Amino acid sequence: MIVTTSASILSERADAQRLALLESQLTALFEVSSVLSRSLNLRETLREVLGVLHERGRLSHGLVCLLDDERGELLISAIHGADAEPFEKIRYQRGEGVLGRILSTNEAWILPRVADEPRFLDRLNLYDAALPFIGVPIRVGDGGAIGVFAAQPPAGAELLAERSRFLEMVANLIGQAVRLARTVEAEQLALREERDKLRREVKGSHGFDSIIGRANTMRLVFEQVRQVAKWNTTVLIRGESGTGKELIANAIHYNSPRARAAFIKLNCAALPDNLLESELFGHEKGAFTGAVAQRKGRFEQADGGTLFLDEIGEISPAFQAKLLRVLQEGEFERVGGGRTLKVDVRVIAATNRDLEAEVRAGEFREDLYYRLNVMPIRMPALRERIEDVPDLARFLVNKVARMQGRELAITDSALRVLMRYDWPGNVRELENCMERAAVMSEQGVIDRDVIQLTGIDVNANSTESAPAASADTAPSAVDLNDPDLDERERVIAALEEAGWVQAKAARLLNMTPRQIAYRIQTLNIRMRQF
Repeated sequence: MIVTTSASILSERADAQRLALLESQLTALFEVSSVLSRSLNLRETLREVLGVLHERGRLSHGLVCLLDDERGELLISAIHGADAEPFEKIRYQRGEGVLGRILSTNEAWILPRVADEPRFLDRLNLYDAALPFIGVPIRVGDGGAIGVFAAQPPAGAELLAERSRFLEMVANLIGQAVRLARTVEAEQLALREERDKLRREVKGSHGFDSIIGRANTMRLVFEQVRQVAKWNTTVLIRGESGTGKELIANAIHYNSPRARAAFIKLNCAALPDNLLESELFGHEKGAFTGAVAQRKGRFEQADGGTLFLDEIGEISPAFQAKLLRVLQEGEFERVGGGRTLKVDVRVIAATNRDLEAEVRAGEFREDLYYRLNVMPIRMPALRERIEDVPDLARFLVNKVARMQGRELAITDSALRVLMRYDWPGNVRELENCMERAAVMSEQGVIDRDVIQLTGIDVNANSTESAPAASADTAPSAVDLNDPDLDERERVIAALEEAGWVQAKAARLLNMTPRQIAYRIQTLNIRMRQF
């Protein structure tokens, strides 16, 4: 009877211990799940989890080791009560010691007493040899172990199985957190690589190599851009419409320390004053009819970066005063707002107007002019760098070819015609001409006759004062004996060289005047008239 009573008391005590352990484990499990859901910083999160288990679950010296897939080794990721960094050089191979064996077998291992297990290496010198030790694998899904979670429970061999099951539940939660962290890390790495790739592409497409120009006037522009890109100086780009002022603005920004920040553009001629103010400075909700929400302006969007103001000469005198304050102080208020905002923006402006004449006429503020004209860069007209026409034409033909999805080529005779034109519309007009020529070219070869079909009048616009092309950039003289040259190109080249005098061209080709006249007729060559 006494024995029965004693057994009953022991059983009740054991049940009470299990119940108390279960309650503490449930509380700890709830806190662990809360910790794991708070942050994606895996190392800090694991340290917090081990802290909860120490305080709530009575599990000392908690340890998380994760598998390095490249080396196949266990690395220490977190230890309770100590910084894991000093232990980062300690590694475990598969099957090595207790932790390595848990990784290789993918099974939990319970040691009732550490001192009784000869395979316990104790490299960390943290664990009490007289206490139990439990290690469980960290798994993701149904795959093999990706790590080991271990801890040292209090003295006593009782309830070790229950503690081991609890560790396995926590290990499953840790496994999910590891999978999520690694997924996010992989996505972030992919995004960073894509971002860096795009930055390289953007910088390449807006770098100096993307701007065609070997003329001396363009070399001066490139040197100015290289120098001014290093600093935050305000730049005023001058030049006729179609000369590539926006390309230069791009090159300045993407080769400057602000290249990682935003590059915002605005055409000032496209908007009236009231809309221009809202576009540049933004507006508050209810500032005017239709302002249903607060909106940031271009200056705020460009904070830390660059703002390109195209056609700056088109803004009215009334708005010039508002713009001047931003350029001087970097301060402004949104439309309908009273709070002063401060921004750090580099301004690049562009105009095709004679601002000096407008200042003298009182149409453009003198103080704003000097604020903008800190570093002037003048873009030369295309007629001032005719030697760049061949390279530009070839580049534009290749661009059109990509748009049309076919092969296109331009002949030397076509390039010679293009170089005798003044291009009042500059590069933009040349681009339109090349696109028209591509449309008119059924066979994909743009020759002299196709250029004539585009509508440019070489005789009406050419001038004797146009600069001559340099020898290294003009289309080279055609070798009339080149076997790869077809008959039509050979005759046109001879006529070009002879100044379109048939008798002289005939001598170059070792023909009689009658023979060359016949070929001009049969080859459908259109003679130039002088």
